[in-house]
Amino acid sequence: MKYKDYYEILGLDKNASQEEIKKEYRKLAKEYHPDANPGDQKAEEKFKDISEAYEVLGNKEKRHKYDTLGSQGGFQNGYDFDPSQFGYGSNTHYKYSTGGDSGFSDFFNTLFGGGANFENIFGSSSGRRREHGSAYNHGIDGKDIEVKVNINAQEGFLGEQKKISIRVGEDTKTINYKVPVGIQEGEKIRLRGQGHKGRSGGKDGDLYIMFHFKKQEGMILEGANLYLDIEVYPWEAVLGTQKSVQTLDDKISVKIPAGIQTGKKIRVSKKGYISKDSSRGDLYLNIKIINPESISDDMMELFKKMKDLAEA
Repeated sequence: MKYKDYYEILGLDKNASQEEIKKEYRKLAKEYHPDANPGDQKAEEKFKDISEAYEVLGNKEKRHKYDTLGSQGGFQNGYDFDPSQFGYGSNTHYKYSTGGDSGFSDFFNTLFGGGANFENIFGSSSGRRREHGSAYNHGIDGKDIEVKVNINAQEGFLGEQKKISIRVGEDTKTINYKVPVGIQEGEKIRLRGQGHKGRSGGKDGDLYIMFHFKKQEGMILEGANLYLDIEVYPWEAVLGTQKSVQTLDDKISVKIPAGIQTGKKIRVSKKGYISKDSSRGDLYLNIKIINPESISDDMMELFKKMKDLAEA
């Protein structure tokens, strides 16, 4: 018979705590569960080994008996040993369930099944037949879901209510959520229990929503500062003017100083985006001098006179 190293199966040291054993089991069981690997025979066999290992190491009494055997024999995983030399004989079948019944290994059945006699080595006797073992009854948590949504700067500034439709298993569900005020590019929020359903008492997975800001022409968001393009005509740039500017929450009037050039910026304090601590960034207006789309004959004459004066 082959000796099974349950610590090696779970990737743990023999001094691992019960909490570490439980944590590693849950991680591996989730990874190799048959529902997560349909049709994968190797994953199913791995899941059986993991479940069997936890059935022993997750139980303090069984773990003590197993450790006692290992310390006496000095066995390694796959090592051949004769169980009769340690007081074991044939025994009953131990079952667990993954939707249909499958048996644990002969190694487990010999040591922990209904016909095992522990008196020779452990000084106690255990002989209960178990059906649908507790290894499977430790629930499998549902997988998390992550989606990316596009928002604009105003939605992030105001913290608007939105909806999202996601596919969960065979179903599509619509979830309401609120955009956090001051959310930044690439940040996420977690909606607990909105991911895939857990199994056998495991908790439902979570839904993570990652936010991405849509590109808006003439607008750039950098942290809490907002950059907006503002168009001015040549005469406005030369003479100066007042411009009405729509910010994220209201309209403001901004003075354009005489003689301003394209590419220059005008800073408006505390009129930009908002941070999570409710502080407000600044608004930067990027000057773009443009020509009118339609130029009359009189305007054309004025431009010609300006050209002549500039070249004189």
